[in-house]
Parts: sequence; C-alpha cells; structure tokens
Amino acid sequence: MRKTIRYSFLLVITALIWGVAFAAQSVGGEAVGPYTFNCIRSFIGAAVLIPVIRFREKKYGKNENKKLLIIGGILCGVVLCIASNLQQLGITAGASVGKAGFLTACYIIFVPIIGVFIGKRCTPNIWIGTALAVIGLYLLCVKGGFRLVWSDILLILCAVVFSIHILVIDRFGSAADPIKMSCIQFFVCGVLTAFPMLLCDMRPDIGAWVEPLAAWQSWIPILYAGIFSCGAAYTLQIAAQPKLNPTVASLILSLESVFSALAGWLILGQALSIKEISGCALIFIAIVIAQIPYNKK
Repeated sequence: MRKTIRYSFLLVITALIWGVAFAAQSVGGEAVGPYTFNCIRSFIGAAVLIPVIRFREKKYGKNENKKLLIIGGILCGVVLCIASNLQQLGITAGASVGKAGFLTACYIIFVPIIGVFIGKRCTPNIWIGTALAVIGLYLLCVKGGFRLVWSDILLILCAVVFSIHILVIDRFGSAADPIKMSCIQFFVCGVLTAFPMLLCDMRPDIGAWVEPLAAWQSWIPILYAGIFSCGAAYTLQIAAQPKLNPTVASLILSLESVFSALAGWLILGQALSIKEISGCALIFIAIVIAQIPYNKK
C-alpha cells in the first residue's frame, strides 16, 4: 500500500505539471507553430535527461534489457509523436482550454475499453470510478453547449492515441530503465515531428518562422514544456505508471484537467464556479474509489 501511494503521488505530480502545461502549449504553439513547438520541446526533453542518465550509470552501472529498452522507447516515441501533435493541432485549431482538457482526458474511457481486448481486466470499482471521472471532467471543463467541430475530432483522436501510449508504457515500462526509455521516446518524437515542421511550419515563409523563435518570450513556454512537461513529467509517468493498474493510472493522470482549472484560478484569477468545483470533487472521489482494494465479498 505504501508503494501504491508513492507511485500514485508521482502521477499526481505528473498531472500537475501537465495541467499547467496547457497554457504553455496554447501560447507557444500559437507563437512558433504547432509542429515547431512539439519538435523543439521533445529534443529539450531528451537533452535534459542525458546528464541524469550519465550520473545514474556512474553510480549504479548499466543493468537493463537493451532490446526491450529500444523497442519500448521507439514505440512510445512514435505513439507520443502522433498523440502530442494531434493535441497541439486541436489547441491551435481553436479548441478552448476547457474543452481541450475534457476531450484529451477522455483517455480514461479508452484505456479500460482497449485493455479489455488485450486481456487487462478491471474490477467494478474501477469502472465506477471511470464513469464518475468522466462526469466530473464534463462539469469541470465544458461550458455552454457541446458540439463537435474539427478541433474536437482531433482531440478525441488524441485521447485514443494517448490511451495506447499508457498501455505501451504498461507493457514495457517495468522491463526497462524509465529515464533511458523516456529519453529515447523524446528523441524519436522530435525526429518524427521535424518532418511536418519543415513541410508545414516553415513552408509559407521562413522569415516569419524564424522571427518568433528569436524572441525570448517564445522560449518561456517552450522551455517549460521541454524541461518539465517532457523531461520531468513523462519520465515520472514511465517510472510510476507500470506499478499501478493502467486504468487507475489514467484516472490519476486525468487530474491534469483539475490542476489546469486551479492554475487558472490561482495564477490568472479565474474563479471556479460551483459546477466546476463539483467536477473537481467528483474526479477526486473517482480516484479514491478506483484505488480501494476490491474484494467480491
């Protein structure tokens, strides 16, 4: 139970970093382009982990399954590339932060559904927690009428791919060094994202592409997303998530929507309504219910 609490706490920190990163993604993607933002932050995420890897190798030596490390890192990188770019395109296409948070966090629905097809069984309390979390996310994030537009479709696809990312980590995360695996996935993601960056972001006008990169204001969201959202948060996810049920892990990670709303309230002065506070409470209750040890008796 102590280990479960420890790993759950690490995922809560991950969700906190990701929640604040929504603002960075919105500002940074609009300034330099969606693919440029994701490409640069991925390489920064890989770069900040290299000194950590070197330090750990000197202190503990090398002791990992290289085959699983490489396969897991490449698969995570490919899936992360697709998911993060779909998310960035959805935000850049005009999705509100609330709707983006709700639709992205819908991976909590897809993880148990996909898991059933690959032999991952979920106890009834996890399904109850998932249902409550979905209702909570809706209350927290969706304002006014709810209708699907192109940006919403991109974010729903993003949620599906992120659920696959969670399941890939569940498969390979416990068999490989999490920091090395995280570094590989960022490098793969950066390399793959460089192609659409060159073809799309740079294509209209190279001068207009370089100009925002020369402004120091553009680098604040890029560095936050690269160092914290990538280098720290995704590494914490790989280290902690394989120790928990993937559906429970996805429920904890869905707290990113709660932290996004709380950050807007504390930092930007955006007060939470009764409806939004109710959503936060439901998500918290859902996570507690999902983690209660289940016994048929």
